Amino acid sequence: MKPFKTLLNMKSGELNPYKGVIERRLSDTKGMWLDAQAYSKLLNQEDKLIYKVYEVDVPQKSGQLPHCTTIIYPGKVGSEYFMTKGHFHLKEDTAEIYFCLQGEGYLLMQTRQEQVSYIQMKSGTIAYVPPYQGHRTMNTGDEEFIFLAVYPGDAGHDYKAVEERGFAKVLVEERGSPQLMRNPKYVSEPE
Repeated sequence: MKPFKTLLNMKSGELNPYKGVIERRLSDTKGMWLDAQAYSKLLNQEDKLIYKVYEVDVPQKSGQLPHCTTIIYPGKVGSEYFMTKGHFHLKEDTAEIYFCLQGEGYLLMQTRQEQVSYIQMKSGTIAYVPPYQGHRTMNTGDEEFIFLAVYPGDAGHDYKAVEERGFAKVLVEERGSPQLMRNPKYVSEPE
């Protein structure tokens, strides 16, 4: 592999060149939200774009550092902020770095033993996701929340665990500000 450069548009989050763009719409997030009625009502109005990810062309293998930008759009389903699906790494002893370029949001992390932590992010925040932590991000602002992520090429992504169980906590708007609360729909890890 030869050295290369990528240009980052700091306002839009777009990478140039990029290998591909992943778009997640409201219809891709069925079952993620606490308020199923609010989800259905919003989906009936419009299948909104929740977030998109620009990926660079770096091999997903040991020794490489794939990186991408994620843009989460402002909005809520009921009282929950728009968020990414979230994932654990398939190779769980791998970490990840998030660098917030624009907007504001939260990075929610959780171990399989249900230890939950979070980091509030705004422009300039660099967040470290330690090994063995599932993670997802939420946009708590009125503009796009844009961040750059860098991770080991052999980390892999386990979305299924989060799709099946969710996270033990959720971030909701309460009295005009973000509040972390217990997720009543959370399913503990099987023993």
